[in-house]
Amino acid sequence: MSASHLVVVPAVTERPSAADKIKRLQAEARDLAHGQVEALAAGLSDVARLAAEIAEGGELYPVGARELSRRITEEASKQSLTLSAIIDRI
Repeated sequence: MSASHLVVVPAVTERPSAADKIKRLQAEARDLAHGQVEALAAGLSDVARLAAEIAEGGELYPVGARELSRRITEEASKQSLTLSAIIDRI
């Protein structure tokens, strides 16, 4: 038999315990949740930026849209900063 026909079989290793699997899955879930919170903070920041553009757009935009956008800008900015602070503590 030539060497090209030989196959290296990995050694049998222990299967991870249920506790190890649970820890791995919990860590993965925490990472995913952290990513979602970061995405929400970024989305709120984008909303605040877009709302500010409309609020400051002058008479190109209807008065009601400008006023609502002004309020959204304030609230979304605050919420984005709050989420960013929460993320920084993690």
